[in-house]
Amino acid sequence: MTEILLRGRILTFRDEPLNGEASAETFTYIEDGGLLIRDGKIVAMDDYARLRAGEGASAEVTDHHPHLIMPGFIDCHIHFPQMQVVGSYAGALLEWLDRYTFVEEQKFSNQGHPERIASAFFDELIRHGTTTASVYCSVHRPSVQAFFSEAHRRNMRMVAGKVMMDRNAPPGLLDTPQSGYDDSKALIGEWHGKGRQLYAITPRFAPTSTPEQLEMSGALAREFSDMHVQTHLCENPAEIAFVAELFPWSRDYTQVYEHYELLGPKTLLGHCIHLSDVEIGTIANSGSIAVFCPTSNLFIGSGLFDLARLRASNVRNAIATDIGGGTSYSMLRTLDEGYKILNIQGQRYHPLRSFYQATLGNARALSLEGVVGSFAAGAEADCIVLDARATPAMRIRMETVETLVEELMLMQTMGDDRAIAEVYVAGRPAKSTLVK
Repeated sequence: MTEILLRGRILTFRDEPLNGEASAETFTYIEDGGLLIRDGKIVAMDDYARLRAGEGASAEVTDHHPHLIMPGFIDCHIHFPQMQVVGSYAGALLEWLDRYTFVEEQKFSNQGHPERIASAFFDELIRHGTTTASVYCSVHRPSVQAFFSEAHRRNMRMVAGKVMMDRNAPPGLLDTPQSGYDDSKALIGEWHGKGRQLYAITPRFAPTSTPEQLEMSGALAREFSDMHVQTHLCENPAEIAFVAELFPWSRDYTQVYEHYELLGPKTLLGHCIHLSDVEIGTIANSGSIAVFCPTSNLFIGSGLFDLARLRASNVRNAIATDIGGGTSYSMLRTLDEGYKILNIQGQRYHPLRSFYQATLGNARALSLEGVVGSFAAGAEADCIVLDARATPAMRIRMETVETLVEELMLMQTMGDDRAIAEVYVAGRPAKSTLVK
């Protein structure tokens, strides 16, 4: 039995703090807290002295005070084959895909390349405090094998899948409706539920799948009804116009996915920027999740995510980095850009609400509440240690910070991987053990 007691200032959420500081019942903050972890699971959270005198009397203590201990960040939309296209110059989505992304993803048929990138990918997640993610692999089975093998070796909770695409891409990136189905089913059998791994049925997006492939994707979703589904929706006006050409029978882009039975409570729809009212209603009625990708939306020039409009119609939402259209692996940088996008539209995004979204909120979006994203008893012990004085500029600013909310806002605005002092994966230190 492995038992450790982490000491520090502890913050975890029980619900979404819609009213900022007035929502004190939605989170727990302990100034001198203890987190008792046994065999990779949360056993108890309390005042440090009380835990040390009771249940945690025999546990090995690691003291992180005065740093803040939170559940690990969760990223709900990220592309592992796109590490080497981050920051590529292009005017808009379709140009960016053709000029850079599709070129890069073809390398994942090369022996050794998927394994090398998978190792680098997980190092970056850990460095930036992300302990769970919903991930797109490439169309090649070896990319998925490399991804899950590395995730399993590190014992990280991941959701991922092989991209399915059978048209409008280079030949080296195309499967067929049947091979996409067969490969996905074989990978599900091998990896779904193995350790902490979960599979996601992953038709890339409507422009790169024929009706036959989307039908096969829907067949998979019906056959494996507990499975996640992930794809892209309404990111760019040219993309939407292309979908209208490819599916002339469809009322709108969203109806394409609805028609093939790909919407539902475990469906993650990346971007969701240019939606009609009818599409918003369809997404809300299905329980699907609209995923906000702020750094990507700004970098590729796709548009501004309208969170208030979606929430007014009860659309579930998540937030994500969207590497490599996104420009940072850091959820802190992602929250900062999300704050700006919403603020420019007159929407307030309180720091408590944004840190909720990056932890428990994203866990709920992934249907993993109680598994990750909080310090509930029995949850998997993925947590991060945040240092609000990590850089000289942050230290000088912290001299005037008086409240937890101000500290969160500072870390969200000025923080990056340097603000992540340590990362625990299933109760084991992961950042300090990275090979530098």
